[in-house]
Amino acid sequence: MKIDMKTKHIHNKVLVLMFGALICLAPLSGCKKTLDTSPDNRAQLDSPDKVSQLLTSAYPSSDYITFCESMTDNAGDRGYKTNYNNALLNDNPYRFTDFSSSDDGSVDTYWGACYNAIAAANQGLQACNNAKNPADYSAYKGEALIARAYSHFMLVSLFAKTYDPATAASDPGIPYVTDPEKTLYKTYERKTVSYVYDMIEKDLNEGIPLLNDNAYKVPAYRFTRTAAHAFASRFYLFKKQYDKVTEHAGLAFPTNIGSYLRPWNTTYTALSQDGLKAAYTNSAEKANLLLATTGSVWWIGWQNYRYGLNSTLQKQIYTTPNVTGGSWADIALGYGASGEMMGVNKWRGNFINITPAIGNYYVYIPLLSAEEVLFNKAEALVMQGNYAAAITDLNTYLSTRISGYKASTHNLTTDKVTAFYKISDVKQALINTILDFKRVEFMQEGLRWFDILRYNLLVEHTDENKKQFLLPANDLRRVLQIPQTAQTAGGLAANPR
Repeated sequence: MKIDMKTKHIHNKVLVLMFGALICLAPLSGCKKTLDTSPDNRAQLDSPDKVSQLLTSAYPSSDYITFCESMTDNAGDRGYKTNYNNALLNDNPYRFTDFSSSDDGSVDTYWGACYNAIAAANQGLQACNNAKNPADYSAYKGEALIARAYSHFMLVSLFAKTYDPATAASDPGIPYVTDPEKTLYKTYERKTVSYVYDMIEKDLNEGIPLLNDNAYKVPAYRFTRTAAHAFASRFYLFKKQYDKVTEHAGLAFPTNIGSYLRPWNTTYTALSQDGLKAAYTNSAEKANLLLATTGSVWWIGWQNYRYGLNSTLQKQIYTTPNVTGGSWADIALGYGASGEMMGVNKWRGNFINITPAIGNYYVYIPLLSAEEVLFNKAEALVMQGNYAAAITDLNTYLSTRISGYKASTHNLTTDKVTAFYKISDVKQALINTILDFKRVEFMQEGLRWFDILRYNLLVEHTDENKKQFLLPANDLRRVLQIPQTAQTAGGLAANPR
């Protein structure tokens, strides 16, 4: 039985249920009892194909963009009432306020989606390990290990302090779950950020050699070797092991990465709005290393929420002269009567009916991309003092992003970046350059939040009443709150406030 990638997330909770993998860490599961009988023959994990089907559920089925983007400095007051029925998904993160919600796009829902994905990965791993012919399952064992590592990484990045070698051994982490759930109620131990990182690294090192891209019918939605190395480059960037970042970036793209970057200043420029949405998250787009179909209203909400990219921020980020001296081809535009609905119209959503009157919204998002690998590598090279190599990579990126690109005019040099940022420190000037480029590249994808965490950047928000909401460096609210259900049923301590 083939599961369509556009509808597979309808099956996620059912698949987790049928294998007895519900965990009380997941708010959406409600800690319900497992089914007494197998719903269908997929519950008998007696073939590699059935394990493969299960592992389509080993990826988070909810988005982090809705709350992450609202917390970043990409969001400002747009001056109009939210034109959507759940404003709290936007309002509370914008104000850095903890809140509980079971709606798609909420913090609690993403936590639950990650642990449900982990449960599916663990069930798949058990089947692989218990198989009489384990060699036939090795590719899926590798996928399950990498998928488990990814969800844990996202959880520890959002719900624990950002990795710091000096404090990681004492900072509380998140539960690293490695066994399929067999009990209704179970308490968990958070251990430390260092422990979680060690476990992620262990799964990465064991899983990557087992991967086989030929095992997948739709590789763009699964952890291929390229996607796994891309994820590893992100992981080691957070861990500040820069030699490992460049190693995995090189393994992801042994040859010219430029041919994998989105052709914004050529092909994309000629596309209609519908064409752009279709191309950006298309499985045939080489830049998309790992795609996800997630329950989300983001493809509607990014325009309709009150707090988001507005005209003031758009000018600051896009149209104010940048370090290249050129103009971005992937510029955010204004939508709606007010023109304050600023954004890049790159989201392809879908509404899938359950009944004629009821259904779910889904949005297709790139979890990993070629552009991120390039930036990870460039940042690592800067940290290693190899400025020339970093600039070469950044100029490769610019060749696909600047309108009317001319190397002689738009390429970076050390003198150019230090002059633009008015500092003599080449290292800091290049880091500023990379962070600014990433802000443009990943606009409305939520990834800016992770750079804010890594560099402890100040975020200032102002609401319609001119009230300020500040998130200074080291503020405790940078660590998202553990969902109340996980605190109560899973026995987890709350993050301090």
